[in-house]
Amino acid sequence: MQENKPRATFKRMEQSTQQDWACILPEAMAMAKSLPDRVLAHLKLLDGDHGGFPVDRLTHSLQTATLAFKDGRDEEYVVCALLHDIGDTLGSFNHPDIAAAILKPFVSEENLWMVQNHGIFQGYNFFHHIGLDRNMRDMFKDHLHYDRAAEFVERYDNPAFDPAMDALPLRHFEPMLRRLMAAPKNSVYKAAMPGE
Repeated sequence: MQENKPRATFKRMEQSTQQDWACILPEAMAMAKSLPDRVLAHLKLLDGDHGGFPVDRLTHSLQTATLAFKDGRDEEYVVCALLHDIGDTLGSFNHPDIAAAILKPFVSEENLWMVQNHGIFQGYNFFHHIGLDRNMRDMFKDHLHYDRAAEFVERYDNPAFDPAMDALPLRHFEPMLRRLMAAPKNSVYKAAMPGE
């Protein structure tokens, strides 16, 4: 039972000891191993949430990932496509930031930038309907990953609102997500992880 496990005794972080961290690190590692489960559970919250769109947000995510997968993109890219809008439930005004924060330890800089900025690039397709500048993406015109983000939106994100489009089920992408999140590539904590 969780209550019987040893726990740290400090009241302020600066008072923590190596013994305290010997209690905390195994718990942190167990929590990290279950991250894919929590991400999948959160992604399922998008099921049935249409928000006025032609398809619900989970279907949009699955369609985006399916298009990327069928186009031969690697697993990291496909998982980015799957999770690009996972922040819709928590980040109503900054959903790309939520997705980028989840993916940051596990993906390349170019894929991270693509996810982080996809909202502004998708804006080219609708910002003019809501009183915003559809060319807002032009502020990134000289950025190294501009073309990657533009292509992601054009080929995968933009066409993934089609009620008639078949999408692969979430279970198809689950092994990819689990492999990607098995170990971080970029984290300040990576050096403290066992086996690193």
